[in-house]
Amino acid sequence: MAYFLKEMKGARCLVLGGLGFIGSNTAHRLASLGADVTVADACLDPYGWNFANVKEIREKIDFVKADVRDKAAMEAAVEGMDCVFNCAGQVSHLDSMTDPFLDLDINCRGALVVLEACRRKAENAKIVYAGTRAQMGALRKTPGDEEQADNPADIYGADKWAAEKYHLIYNSAYGLRATSLRINNTYGERHQMKHARYGILNWFVRLALEGKEIQVFGDGSQARDYNYVADVADAMVLAAQKGEADGKYYLLGSGKETRFLDMVKAVIAAAGSGSYRLVPWPPDRKAIEVGDFFVSYEKIRRELGWEPATPLERGLKSTVEFYRERRTEYW
Repeated sequence: MAYFLKEMKGARCLVLGGLGFIGSNTAHRLASLGADVTVADACLDPYGWNFANVKEIREKIDFVKADVRDKAAMEAAVEGMDCVFNCAGQVSHLDSMTDPFLDLDINCRGALVVLEACRRKAENAKIVYAGTRAQMGALRKTPGDEEQADNPADIYGADKWAAEKYHLIYNSAYGLRATSLRINNTYGERHQMKHARYGILNWFVRLALEGKEIQVFGDGSQARDYNYVADVADAMVLAAQKGEADGKYYLLGSGKETRFLDMVKAVIAAAGSGSYRLVPWPPDRKAIEVGDFFVSYEKIRRELGWEPATPLERGLKSTVEFYRERRTEYW
């Protein structure tokens, strides 16, 4: 591991969407570093919020029920904070296509509400935005990097792209210190497991643990890039600690190209149960499929020192153990 996370004793940190997957794991990492953590979440279904995600640190954090679209709530939440981690959002590709105005409202207007709140009430806070690989769309070459032009394939990707630009504009125009991380396919503990609308790898973990069949669209040969959530949480915190990250965005990657079908086989092996079957692509999925997606994390490694520490097989082992022990809390 090339990076070192500094202790954060006394640092006031707000995690928006903090009962969700990325947010809760970030809150755990901050708490382990001694930060004073406030978790804010709108608790909207079906977006993955779960109080079980923070039960180990519940006595160490404060919780506020608040929606990023609520101006008064956001101003109250961000006031006096040293760091704001913006992990809130609508995260379903398919839902963004069937209800684009909801995606626009949460992912774009919500981001602006948060930024305006910070401009008014927390102008010295560092803001870390949880972006997404979907902002890039189909890659023109692999591995992808920050130099490639973005061409989102769905409304979710387009709205997250716009929200990232808002953060970087507020950095340059108003002096708010903001960084965006384009998060790749992420798996691991504390992901919602009730449905397959997002986080497909974790859904496959549930199916495998239940001994069920996993359906693989097409021939499963498309390349993917997978990051373990603890590595992603470390990247979020590192971006907050490093001034070199201000006004920039970074891609997170694994350094290993994995075929989709090989991922499925690895999930089944880790669970010790389950099976798979190849099926034709559903039209709605095929319409937004971007093909091979594998990126370089060279920029964030070079500038911040971050690199992934967890191979897929080891991360899957930890993930399976977590859900095997705590499945009643997640499905």
